[in-house]
Amino acid sequence: MKYLIAGTGGVGGSIAAFLSLAGKDVTCIARGEHLTAIREHGLRLHSDLKGEHTLPVKAYTAEEYNGSADVIFVCVKGYSVDSITDLIKRVSHKDTIVIPILNVYGTGPRIQRLVPGVTVLDGCIYIVGFVSGKGEITQMGKIFRLVYGAHKDTVVPRGTLEAVRQDLEESGIKAEISPDINRDTFVKWSFISAMAVTGAYYDVPMGEVQKPGKVRDTFIGLSEESATLGRKLGIEFKENIVEYNLKVIDKLAPESTASMQKDIAKGHESEVQGLLFDMITAAEEQGIDIPTYRMVAEKFRS
Repeated sequence: MKYLIAGTGGVGGSIAAFLSLAGKDVTCIARGEHLTAIREHGLRLHSDLKGEHTLPVKAYTAEEYNGSADVIFVCVKGYSVDSITDLIKRVSHKDTIVIPILNVYGTGPRIQRLVPGVTVLDGCIYIVGFVSGKGEITQMGKIFRLVYGAHKDTVVPRGTLEAVRQDLEESGIKAEISPDINRDTFVKWSFISAMAVTGAYYDVPMGEVQKPGKVRDTFIGLSEESATLGRKLGIEFKENIVEYNLKVIDKLAPESTASMQKDIAKGHESEVQGLLFDMITAAEEQGIDIPTYRMVAEKFRS
């Protein structure tokens, strides 16, 4: 299987590095000084799971790559999805599958509408990974879990899904084929929204969310409100969302922060629209009151 990683940031870079370490055929799409550093020195990985490595991965801009791919992991930020549709169309063949791994909900169907001739699945990931320097990725903690699957109206051979799962597992990534990817991507959206919004609102790392007090209470309030939205949308959760979100947050390294929080702190473009304001819009459309979300949103309205 030929893998193409569209977006070699903390998530995409970690996937690429782990696949490369296992000897899989992987190519990265990157840009700017990050791309230059990867080309000149290799992709540098600092990983709590894998240790220290420098990997000679293939890397291109989206415009210059003219190969093909069997599996495309879309790991760009939500606001950049439209920018990689031409790449997807160009490098896909009839059996290519696209697996978006974004923090925002509804990405698979959104990309499918943009590239109707390609098979687009959906996915989500649990990892703390970030760009720690030019051409350099840091993966923190012991969690690296990737969940993916087809929406109900998307047909994909089970063997293809299993082949991807096997490659990921052989690379040290816990991989799960979801029987209900709409539910699982909503669950991830609920978690990362609460995590990123709480961290950014109070400007604290996750260690503060792990302690009893107002920071943790805000995280709980956000989780409760998104769970109410999910139920109104007809999503059948496997377990209590608040308990699940707390279980995940309590496993994170205390010093970890969400990428949205990092971007806001640096004055960069962030996913605040997809992780905060889209949640509020969706709740309003369903007639749901979400006071915790409305409270924190005041800080981020420009």
